[in-house]
Amino acid sequence: SEKVDGSPMDFNATGSDSGTIDGLQTVHFDYDKSTLPADEKAKLEGNAAWLKKNSGSKLLIEGHCDQRGSTEYNLSLGERRANAVKQMLVQMGVSSKRLSTASRGKERLLATGDSEADLAKNRRANFVPSSK
Repeated sequence: SEKVDGSPMDFNATGSDSGTIDGLQTVHFDYDKSTLPADEKAKLEGNAAWLKKNSGSKLLIEGHCDQRGSTEYNLSLGERRANAVKQMLVQMGVSSKRLSTASRGKERLLATGDSEADLAKNRRANFVPSSK
């Protein structure tokens, strides 16, 4: 069995979007979709492994959208994205008690440009760990 790391962690408030939490990665979605693309599932499996290793941690899953569409629509889509990711993590063996979700809609963009590359960066689920 894997050794559980008992050392205290310094969590970045921006979660996996920060790129500084080893083992946690942000996953990205296709335009107007809340199903995770197949090529993003490996990242999610890594996040499930991180949760199993860090058994004292909980995760807030934030659903994000690009800047197209109304605020209301994007809040709903962000919620569907966060819930889809939560459901997949539960299927991977993570207790639902350790997972919470929130929709950020289009309020927290990583990129503000209109190119497809910029828009794609914003269509994501970010993972924010906590020890509470």
